[in-house]
Amino acid sequence: MKKSIRERTGKQDILLLILVLFLAVFGLVILYSVSSYNGRVRFHDAAYYLKKQLFATALGLGVMYAASRIDYHAMVALAPAVYLVSILLSVAVLLVGQEINGSKRWLAFGPFSFQPSEFSKLAVILFLAWQIDRSRKKTSGFWFMCRTMATLLPIVGLVGSNNLSTAVIILGIGVVLIFVSSPGYVQFIGMGTAGIGFVAVFLAAESYRLERLAIWRNPEKYEKGFQTIQGLYAIGSGGLFGRGFGSSLQKLGFVPEAQNDMIYSIICEELGLVGAAALIFVFGLLLWRLSVISMHSRDLQGTLICAGIMAHMAIQVILNISVVTNTIPNTGITLPFISYGGTSVMFLLAEMGLALSVSCHRKTELAYDK
Repeated sequence: MKKSIRERTGKQDILLLILVLFLAVFGLVILYSVSSYNGRVRFHDAAYYLKKQLFATALGLGVMYAASRIDYHAMVALAPAVYLVSILLSVAVLLVGQEINGSKRWLAFGPFSFQPSEFSKLAVILFLAWQIDRSRKKTSGFWFMCRTMATLLPIVGLVGSNNLSTAVIILGIGVVLIFVSSPGYVQFIGMGTAGIGFVAVFLAAESYRLERLAIWRNPEKYEKGFQTIQGLYAIGSGGLFGRGFGSSLQKLGFVPEAQNDMIYSIICEELGLVGAAALIFVFGLLLWRLSVISMHSRDLQGTLICAGIMAHMAIQVILNISVVTNTIPNTGITLPFISYGGTSVMFLLAEMGLALSVSCHRKTELAYDK
């Protein structure tokens, strides 16, 4: 009798698919509740934001289905080209990007706008899976860590020049994938020390970054702390079960652009602590399924892809909720699947399609061969 591990193909992770569809639908419903007032005031259409998000979600679901039907190895093989495209798009943003609300992060194509930094997250996941897989026999030591992180510096520098929060997420994805692929732990102490030093220098380099720290510590003393204070009011007024769906008061202009990165505060107000905790639980289930698929992948590429997607989701959810609750300074991070943003939801769904593709080629339980 000999033990062997067999592969199961053609069956996608149904629970992951259900969780993704639930978040996509819930995101549309809560977005309409939160954005209807702003839509009426600014565009004379309560469903303005919903319509744009619905179009992006429908397109994203189509991309997710297509990605789930393609062997992920084919997409990893294209990773260098995809990474190069992400760099070129980031350069184009610096040169001819569209500026919205003081931030130059979009490329305009007629009536449509595209945020290349969202594409960069997916490109980095694929590129690191390709790169680490090629050096699988040399995935330990400080040199491997430095070499891998160095390949991210071009995109981190380009994206970070106008979107620091996304650059932090990209660096976080890199750290997680190095940790997953490396058998050692000592080098991460050095990475952590270097990271703390870099953050300290980076914050001190520009006065407005130090101002953000001051606002975070005492938001009531600064005019720019208005959004944070109103968000905390929304969270506190929600109580245990909330005011009820659609009954938020803070979204009526008190929380600026409530449909964006502060949307979780309105969820707390309308659905209360119970609803807000339930949403965190759903995100936790999603991360758990991604980790299960990663651990049962048939090869290193699949493991790294799902680990990278899991890192992206986890970092973004944690940072967004931490900002909304004033646990950390404001970073402008959106809540995945929930906050308004067509490019974001489209590429998040594309990542979920990749994870579903990996789930089609995973290991089964140990079986006995006679």
